Amino acid sequence: MNITTVGIIGAGTMGNGIAQACAVAGLHVVMVDISDAAVARGLSTVAGSLERLLKKDKISAADRDAALARIHGSTSYDELKAAQLVIEAATENFELKVKILRQVDALLAPEVIIASNTSSISITQLAAVTGRPDRFIGMHFFNPVPMMALVEIIRGLQTSDATHEAVQAMALALGKTPITVKNAPGFAVNRILVPMINEAFFVLAEGLATPEDIDAGMKLGCNHPIGPLALADMIGLDVCLAVMEVYLREFGDSKYRPCPLLKEMVAAGRLGRKTGRGVYSY
Repeated sequence: MNITTVGIIGAGTMGNGIAQACAVAGLHVVMVDISDAAVARGLSTVAGSLERLLKKDKISAADRDAALARIHGSTSYDELKAAQLVIEAATENFELKVKILRQVDALLAPEVIIASNTSSISITQLAAVTGRPDRFIGMHFFNPVPMMALVEIIRGLQTSDATHEAVQAMALALGKTPITVKNAPGFAVNRILVPMINEAFFVLAEGLATPEDIDAGMKLGCNHPIGPLALADMIGLDVCLAVMEVYLREFGDSKYRPCPLLKEMVAAGRLGRKTGRGVYSY
């Protein structure tokens, strides 16, 4: 399948980042959200991001203008009909995603591929609510999308080889490095990452080291660009807790029990950067 137009559902952080990556790579983009204001914010974010790249001499003014011209914002799902691939990038909520997927599935031509940018929800379950489970796949981009090279491509039980090959080729065309994983809670990267963050909270709770020393140890000893506690603040402590709770529920293995300190900090509203205080103050 030759993908020339990509539909994106959601103009938030992930949606507009995916839109920018696609537009810079020469693809036409239809970015849809529920309100004109949300669409306008998404377009404004892309414009600001491209402007920063221009100031750093990463792109030319002509490239910036061409990329912006390739993105069309809308509040109507009908405009997604022009796409060969539609990427759902809505809030990480199963019921919401199911509602959206059923709506777009009924609108799109049978050959159109639908992908979800979910970071935790079962691709097999999401595929099952559509009439095209063989043409449904996971495309888990990483934030910030324009800068991060990785895309996890998640195959549901029903995903066809042709769908996988088309989406893998599209990810490569974006200049990304795709890895393919089977459907499972957390897929590959977050399955490893979030328990590591959780363990860092156990180390902190036991008083083995200060937050600064824990982060410095992982940065200097493991060559990580950011320490696990600072990363937790960036992700959101509530998100980290929710993911660990999913792992504990789905796997039934006590090794995924959330650290009590993590739970207590979330209960206190110390969620990280977004609230101004988490492990660190901002």
